[in-house]
Amino acid sequence: MAGVRAGLLRAMGRQVLLLLALCATGARGLYFHIGETEKRCFIEEIPDETMVIGNYRTQMWDKQKEVFLPSTPGLGMHVEVKDPDGKVVLSRQYGSEGRFTFTSHTPGDHQICLHSNSTRMALFAGGKLYREERFRLTSESTNQRVLWWSIAQTVILILTGIWQMRHLKSFFEAKKLV
Repeated sequence: MAGVRAGLLRAMGRQVLLLLALCATGARGLYFHIGETEKRCFIEEIPDETMVIGNYRTQMWDKQKEVFLPSTPGLGMHVEVKDPDGKVVLSRQYGSEGRFTFTSHTPGDHQICLHSNSTRMALFAGGKLYREERFRLTSESTNQRVLWWSIAQTVILILTGIWQMRHLKSFFEAKKLV
């Protein structure tokens, strides 16, 4: 019985050591919110030649319904990583959900900065496209009105010219000059 307990304790000890070894590797997760114009930076001490993988998902918060909306077109994340010397290791635009990866070549404190690539109009499900469409329609409408106004001015000018020629002709005929 003592041998069974000792074997069980050794087996349990290995599992605990394995769990402690997994915790000591530095695998950690963060959950945070970033506003549309906000930039969030983290400083992380990373050993030499270490591959860092970051998974992310961007979602827009609906204040009225108080829920996260599904991924929105045009919404994404810009990731910038600087090594301890201040050199840019990674600077890239990503979509609304994905993974970024980089390898540290210098040991020390690395700065990892994340910020949204969108404005409020682009966040509201193609708001930028809506704004562009509205601007295009306004431009076409203005162009159409300018065209008709210039046609009306031309017609008025021609009619005024015709009327003046007839009036002057009848005037000179009355004076018997023509």
